[in-house]
Amino acid sequence: MSRLPTNASIANPLEGDKLYAPSADRNAGAIVALLREVAPLSGRALEIASGTGQHILAMARALPDIDWYPTEVAPDRIASIDAYAAEADLPNLHPAQSLDAATAGWATGHSPYDLVYLGNLLHLISQTAAETVLTEAAKALAPKGMLILYGPFRRNGALTSEGDIKFDADLRAANPAIGYKDDTWINEILTSAGLALRLHDMPANNLAFIASRSTP
Repeated sequence: MSRLPTNASIANPLEGDKLYAPSADRNAGAIVALLREVAPLSGRALEIASGTGQHILAMARALPDIDWYPTEVAPDRIASIDAYAAEADLPNLHPAQSLDAATAGWATGHSPYDLVYLGNLLHLISQTAAETVLTEAAKALAPKGMLILYGPFRRNGALTSEGDIKFDADLRAANPAIGYKDDTWINEILTSAGLALRLHDMPANNLAFIASRSTP
């Protein structure tokens, strides 16, 4: 993901290989609360684009009966995830795997997951790449699996806060191919993949999409 504005993905070095993203601390609580409410009680969970590893660490602590599998494409992020996991020593948090989720066909190399979680990625990649991420994520689900998306989105084609308007403009100025995706488009892609969908409002004007092969 090249040509991003400096405010798109801030991660500062900590001790060893660990990286720290301030935004991950700010929204981790709300994400964990959502997962406690809607996620399966047990099973296998894949996180796409795990970033620094802060979120999956919080999720693994909060939902200990789920086996969590982090993924990333950037080597420094993979090292950070594994550093957090090694320090926490949680039996349900597995080593990070290298995965470019925008590459078609990746789902065939994975056993089915009861939960696939993706946060704060789609606005940082092109619409074509986002469609691949979503369709492959749907294919990676077990028969009654659940896909949860979190992040900032357009609502019926519109940006609904001054902060979103500015951030989307910054993203598109840095790279015209990226920027906020529309909630109606997300709905079309996931519905075409055979998933039933509902929306959940989140803090800071974010949205969560909860998609499942079973009726929500």
